[in-house]
Amino acid sequence: MDTIADLISFVEASPSSYHAAAEVALRLSAAGYIEQREDAPWDASPGGHFVVRDGAVVAWRVPAGEASGFRIVGAHTDSPGFKLKPRPTTGNAGWQQAGMEVYGGPLFNSWLDREFGLAGRLVLRDGRVALVSTPAWLRIPQLAPHLDRSVNDGLRLDKQAHLMPVFSVGSPGLELMSLVAKVAGVSVDDIAGHDLYAAVVERPEVFGPDGEFLASGRLDNLSSVHAGLLAILASPDASTVNVLACFDHEEVGSGSRSGAAGPLLEQVLLRIAESLGRTGDAYQRLLAASSCISADAGHAVHPNYAGLHDPDHRPLLNAGPLLKINANLRYTTDAASSAVWARACQAAGVAMQYFVSNNAVPCGSTIGPMTAERLGIVTCDVGIPLLSMHSTRELAGTRDPGWFVGALTAYYAGA
Repeated sequence: MDTIADLISFVEASPSSYHAAAEVALRLSAAGYIEQREDAPWDASPGGHFVVRDGAVVAWRVPAGEASGFRIVGAHTDSPGFKLKPRPTTGNAGWQQAGMEVYGGPLFNSWLDREFGLAGRLVLRDGRVALVSTPAWLRIPQLAPHLDRSVNDGLRLDKQAHLMPVFSVGSPGLELMSLVAKVAGVSVDDIAGHDLYAAVVERPEVFGPDGEFLASGRLDNLSSVHAGLLAILASPDASTVNVLACFDHEEVGSGSRSGAAGPLLEQVLLRIAESLGRTGDAYQRLLAASSCISADAGHAVHPNYAGLHDPDHRPLLNAGPLLKINANLRYTTDAASSAVWARACQAAGVAMQYFVSNNAVPCGSTIGPMTAERLGIVTCDVGIPLLSMHSTRELAGTRDPGWFVGALTAYYAGA
């Protein structure tokens, strides 16, 4: 339960990908890791280092002796929801509303009748960046059944017409960005750009007769970011360069300078190797001796929709982390990388479950295939099981996160 309490604190400190990267950096700094500026010469000294790029952060630990390869845990800091439009103040019929775009694939109905704020970053005209998180200002009100008798027969929400939250009524001169600027302590005229996302303010909650459940937003995928962070901080000095790569923009395809399909991890690994004198063929030999665990939450069997799951693979909450497998490589796990994860779980004394999709149900994906494609290293996809994935209140078991930390720590330790 100590792991769960710390996970709750981590989630509450991370209402956006930018806040998550900042929280990871804060904890790394407190543990003695040194921040590496990308425009500065690379620090090759033994010990912990990290670099922050927008809403992503990569941490690594250089061994005291010669490095034999990289051991990488990859995760992502973003979650599906809504992103504020450039000119966000809008409205209809006397209401003041926020203009927002859909980000990724959220469960729309979970955002209805739930109060939320805005969180993310402001970039000022002089180039400074200010992180901001507002109180609960917004709500997407649901239509009463008296006005739509068919609402319980199948709720249909138009992305443009039905998902614009209200934030005031009868105040036509009220501007949303002026309110945000006040919370951030900056002048609204100094804001050159913003990346602001809907952020539910309801705190995570442990519940159940024996406290076996955790309800929280952003468990996909802060549960993996948190587990990877605890694991790399707990891992002893090893013969490998241990790496934690927390990317942004996974929910929208990862195609950005801070996403897994971009160059961030490759650039960091190459600069680490060059700083250690491992260039050309020597760098390629390092990669050949490396592996990656792509850590992203997966699906537990849903008791009300069990027919949508594979009949022979039905993972449960509190039964151990998942190894995710897909024949079409939407997950990149294969026999070789399965062995990597099996050794880590065995060393940690952690039970292992398998997730395989029902053949008639399309499979999701994550950063694993992108990492394997860019780097050519052995990679598997794993994560803790969830219900209600992409909801504002996802559901996890309270035992799985601790087990996940244990398995990742064993991997970093050389299992």
